[in-house]
Amino acid sequence: METKIKALDRSCLKPEDFKEAVEILKSGGLVAMPTETVYGLAGDAMDEEAAKKIYAAKGRPSDNPLIVHIADEKALYELASDVPREALAAAKRFWPGPLTMILNKSDRVPFGTTGGLSTVAIRFPSDNIANMLIKTSGLYLAAPSANASGRPSTTRAEHVYEDLNGRIPLILDGGSCKIGLESTIIDLSGISSGKKPLILRPGFITKEELEEVIPGIEYDPVVISRKPSENKVAKAPGMKYRHYAPAGTLTIVEGKSEAVVNKINAEAADKKYKRIGILATKETRSLYKGVQYDDETLQNNLKKLRPISLKFEEKTSLGSVGGSIELEDIRQHLSLEEPVIFTVGSREDDASIAAELFEALRNCDELALDVIYSESFEDGPLCQAIMNRLIKAAGYSIVYV
Repeated sequence: METKIKALDRSCLKPEDFKEAVEILKSGGLVAMPTETVYGLAGDAMDEEAAKKIYAAKGRPSDNPLIVHIADEKALYELASDVPREALAAAKRFWPGPLTMILNKSDRVPFGTTGGLSTVAIRFPSDNIANMLIKTSGLYLAAPSANASGRPSTTRAEHVYEDLNGRIPLILDGGSCKIGLESTIIDLSGISSGKKPLILRPGFITKEELEEVIPGIEYDPVVISRKPSENKVAKAPGMKYRHYAPAGTLTIVEGKSEAVVNKINAEAADKKYKRIGILATKETRSLYKGVQYDDETLQNNLKKLRPISLKFEEKTSLGSVGGSIELEDIRQHLSLEEPVIFTVGSREDDASIAAELFEALRNCDELALDVIYSESFEDGPLCQAIMNRLIKAAGYSIVYV
């Protein structure tokens, strides 16, 4: 299968821009689309065969539920068997936007989409491309992150191409995603029977914001745990399996800033590892010993390695460069004598850390790094969301100093 990339101009979207994508979706196929959070791999949510194709394309376990994307709040009454007032309050405050609600499903929603569960996850994205695709197709779209299962989520079209080239027919290229972390997921399915509302995945919408419309909402213990819970039923994506992981071994170093820097520098100086990466912030990047990822010489060497033979039928945000090469090819042709330091946003603006985290993890793979050390990000309104993704990516490998 040839994977085509179609660039869209967000400032002047037209229904005809989506003609090919709609034809694919209505025939049971898959299309990657941007959202405000990350890119999603979309298929008809009411078609169990399309759901199977999503699981197959991602290599995703079929008991990991898919999120159904809508473009009208009225869809709640079609997809859910009951809609509690808390869901309506949350929809009024946060939709369209990066909030997913889990409700008891209606008979219309197939179990193939919900991972066999009697609940359904529903989201109304604010991204204008995703929104228009849903409206133009007239479908509800199941759309997990458009990446190979377990890898860092995709925030640019070229990331999707790296993971899913040859597995899907079309990628809609809308440029970089604004938020960079998946939606906040809340479970409201047990409210009518007296159970507490729970946050199953932290995201851009924080617990403090949710409490304003859903008093008493709490984190599911799994969300804030520092230990894996493989036996728990996955009511939401990201709860059960390893997620967001780079190819190299990632370790989080947690503690006071000076001690963290000293520990990472000491570990990075150990010559038993040949290719080392460090995730830092704008405030700390200069304290580490190594070469910055944005170093001109390093970037020039990377440009020579990136394939330039790919030809897209239409202009894309990738230009003439894209694709990927084998890690062993990178190791053979790109020598790294020093650790590589990646700047992941600023501690004064944790939204910038959220937006840049997945891209930094993918850049680590671009350099075929063996070992990666990351600072911990425990401050700011998005700290729970950032650390949730980082801990999963590290496989719960945390060093305290």
